[in-house]
Amino acid sequence: MMKRLALTALATVAMLGSPVMAEEKDSFKVAWSIYVGWMPWGYLEESGIMDKWAEKYGIDVEIVQINDYVESINQYTAGAFDGVSATNMDTLSIPAGGGVDTTALIVGDYSNGNDAVILKGEGTLTDLAGKPVNLVELSVSHYLLARALDSVGLAEKDLSGVINTSDADMIAAYATPDVEAVVTWNPLVSTIMEEPGANMLFDSSDIPGEIIDLMVVNTETLADNPAFGKALVGAWYEVMGLMASDSDEGKAAREWMAAASGTDLAGYDAQLASTEMFFTPADAVAFTESPELPRTMVAVAEFLFDKGILGEGAPSADFVGVAYPDGSITGDSANVKFRFDDSYMKMAAGGEL
Repeated sequence: MMKRLALTALATVAMLGSPVMAEEKDSFKVAWSIYVGWMPWGYLEESGIMDKWAEKYGIDVEIVQINDYVESINQYTAGAFDGVSATNMDTLSIPAGGGVDTTALIVGDYSNGNDAVILKGEGTLTDLAGKPVNLVELSVSHYLLARALDSVGLAEKDLSGVINTSDADMIAAYATPDVEAVVTWNPLVSTIMEEPGANMLFDSSDIPGEIIDLMVVNTETLADNPAFGKALVGAWYEVMGLMASDSDEGKAAREWMAAASGTDLAGYDAQLASTEMFFTPADAVAFTESPELPRTMVAVAEFLFDKGILGEGAPSADFVGVAYPDGSITGDSANVKFRFDDSYMKMAAGGEL
């Protein structure tokens, strides 16, 4: 399953062309890719709920599934889409780092156990010293490993190496004798943990709130077209209400999402259990306004800068400015390219959509 990679995409963006200039318009496109917290976007398109909310505001919104997650962000950054499902880390590194002013319109969830460090056999995090670790380089797995090592006073240099392994090859790699430890995400985590001797050392519930899944949109497009933001947010929270309910309609919605992501209802619900979904807009607003969010973004920026993927020629971890609902900014206030705007989620919370 493709998911959440922080890769430098400036060359790809350059080939695709410059971002289109924002203007008032009545037709919009957003992209999404397969992941437990983003499956509602597919259901929004399939069920007609998105069409209903778009019609309410006199616009058209097309929701497009892109199988390659990184490519979806590249295309958004190049202007082919008005919004895209992305993590906080990838938004900072790709569109924001590439100069495209981007707004987190919907803070949907954070990983709360979906991502994990797994050792083959007995041991603790300190036993990773001197061992190779297989993961998707420059992904949230790489970030999780860095946070795990730091928690016990280790760093990547203390390993014998990080071996770049695609998510498609991870389970097969784990089965080979040369692989001693892996870092990956669900549903791969669940599959690997079924193997005898698989030992989970650290997961994303140990760093709650740091791997955040978003719907981000072009800031200028949103400013020129508030109806676009209202329709997306209204439709999203209608589906959140369904998913959180015990109704037959809610179960049917989750069954559709399960099938579309290649699992069954029990498997999808298990993934939801390790995902802190913000089913109500009030919960999303509270998270977005929490003092922990700026601290998280500073840590993410430092990780990206250390790996050389915070934007071409970034001179420091403060290269990109990130703005928050209270007006505060981390990073360069003269180069704000990433904004957390909870005003539309507040409209939803107040029944104003």
